[in-house]
Order: sequence, then C-alpha cells, then structure tokens
Amino acid sequence: MNFGKGSASIEVNIATQAALFHEVTRRLTAGEGFALATLNLDHLTKLPVDPVFADAYKAHDLVVADGRPIVWLSHLAHQPLELMPGSDMIVPLCELAARSNVPVALIGSSDEALAGAATALCARVADLRVAFTHAPPYGFDPSGDVADAILAELADSGAGLCFIALGAPKQEVFAARGRKIAPNVGFASIGAGLDFLSGHQVRAPRLMRMLALEWLWRAAQSPRRMVPRYAKCFAILPGLFLEALQRRR
Repeated sequence: MNFGKGSASIEVNIATQAALFHEVTRRLTAGEGFALATLNLDHLTKLPVDPVFADAYKAHDLVVADGRPIVWLSHLAHQPLELMPGSDMIVPLCELAARSNVPVALIGSSDEALAGAATALCARVADLRVAFTHAPPYGFDPSGDVADAILAELADSGAGLCFIALGAPKQEVFAARGRKIAPNVGFASIGAGLDFLSGHQVRAPRLMRMLALEWLWRAAQSPRRMVPRYAKCFAILPGLFLEALQRRR
C-alpha cells in the first residue's frame, strides 16, 4: 500500500511478519544486502518537506508498517498490513541471523547503550555474534565522510545484519548510503530499540502498547520534544484518512 503523494509517496511492500522473515532469511543466506525501513506517521510528516529523506526511503528494499495508525489506515483502504514496530523486530531478526550464522552490528546511541544492548541480545539469542558496534559522534552527518568510514569498517567486520539506532531521518539516510558502500549487509532502522534493550530508555508498558497509547507514554517522558512531533502527526491524519478511503479496492 502507498502512503503520501507525489515524490513523497512511499509503498509499504512487506505486509506480514511471515513475509518479512522469509525475505530476510533468503537475503541473509544468499549474502544479499538490503535496507529495511519501518514507516510511521512521524516519517510521513517529514517526507514531503525533506527530499533527502524521501530519496533515502526510496532506496530501501523493504518497508513495513510501524505504528497503529498506519495499520488502521491500511485496513480502511482494504489493503491490510501487520504491525511491525522496529523495536519488536530486533530479537526476531537476530534469531534469523544466528540461525543463518550471520554476525550482526549495532550502530547508534552511545557506547554504553550499545554494549548493554549487545549483552542483552546475546543473552536472549543463542549463538548470536556481535561483530561490530559504533556510536557516531554528536552532530554526525549520515552522508558524510565519517559515515563512509564507519560503513567501510562495517563492511570489513564480517557483519551481515546491521541495526541502526540514529532516529529519523539520519538512520534511513545512513542505511541508503550503506547499500552502496556495504552492499552485502542488511540494514534495519530501529529507532530507540537498542536503548530499550540496554535499559537506557524505558519503553511504554505492554498494556499501553496494546491500547495504542505508547505515543502518550513517550509524550509524557519527553514533552518538549515529543508533543510538537505528535501534533504534526495528528494534523496529517484527516488527509491520510481521505486517501485511504479513495484507495479502497
């Protein structure tokens, strides 16, 4: 299903977890790289006003639905998608990597958070190997020389799956760059997922997530940053609602 219009239109091309895991397993086994993006409302507010972000998104091979509004809109359009938040995909994707004997890499956040996430993942996933970690410096340019150096080091590390926790749009721009410099690596942009695993951020309780209230938890945790973001998200919902109605099959 497509979301947005014109040059900012993005297709969610993987509808189910089963389809995602099948395709990732195929690519890991074949040593074939990919870039995985998890589309949410925040991304849809940024894409029309950030052509670099839009171009990077279009370079992604796999796009899934992250956020219940995206899923609800897909059902309204009679093109149903499963909910696949990036944070929930980390452990299952690590399990696929371990079964395929593919080492993983972690990029983003801080050295402490990455170390904590690596420890947590190795404790939860048998035979998982973390081959590379890197926390870019403050003000990091995901398409600059520093990014190229990190990607070159990643390509030499032996890692076949890289989790990027830089936030949008940096992580998607970095992943698109990685498809050129490290074409045999799979890149998965997962936002705050590594911070959740390491305990550096506290995710909303499961009940709030089940009730689609994770946004409220995050707004309460960081109101100055998150309240304006969610206001923009709510503002585009009426237009997306009308688009979904028009796309009914």
